Amino acid sequence: MSTPPPAIAIRNLRFAWPGGAPLLRIDDFRVEAGERVFLAGPSGSGKSTLLGLIAGVIAPQAGEVETLGWPMHAMKAEARDALRGARLGVIFQLFNLLPYLSPVENVLLATRFSPERAKAARSTGQGAVAEARRLLARLGIEGETLKRSSVTLSVGQQQRVAAARALIGSPGLVIADEPTSALDTESRKAFIALLQEESAKSGAALLFVSHDRALAESFDRVVDLREINAEGAAA
Repeated sequence: MSTPPPAIAIRNLRFAWPGGAPLLRIDDFRVEAGERVFLAGPSGSGKSTLLGLIAGVIAPQAGEVETLGWPMHAMKAEARDALRGARLGVIFQLFNLLPYLSPVENVLLATRFSPERAKAARSTGQGAVAEARRLLARLGIEGETLKRSSVTLSVGQQQRVAAARALIGSPGLVIADEPTSALDTESRKAFIALLQEESAKSGAALLFVSHDRALAESFDRVVDLREINAEGAAA
């Protein structure tokens, strides 16, 4: 049986925003298949930018970024978008929910745009809708809340809907950018438990960014971006 490729493999990465100073200079960074990594670093250090490069939202100026074995650095934007929809579960800081859809409908968007994830969601035996409801219930979104448009939800509730959308359909890599910032202590515990369980069940790797170092103990490895980013070390 062949060994799966690393979930993330970065080599000689260079990135700067247009008109800005160099932000990222990472010679080597890997996350193995199924590994759970906590990524730390101060605000402005480039954590969200790095996640954007790994997810294929943006492309590097130089170097290689391979995600689940796919060369994001060499792919066109359309191909990166397709891969992200089919194989990645991404929890963005801004959530990116459609405001007029219900929580269940927002979660199911991940399956509408990816036949692979739709098939995986249906394979639970209950169907994709039931799977969406199960994930939301684990995060405290249930009952009458399921009927509300997402724009009427609290920030914390919207964050949990975005998390459920990222987890549905067994993605190979889950990328979470400050996913617990708007959650209270109990909701945070439920979220971390669900994230760990769902990732383990599907064999997904997990890259989790947070300022809350207290959450790091739940992960296999802690990486401080300043330790792998030569630009950050030089700042």
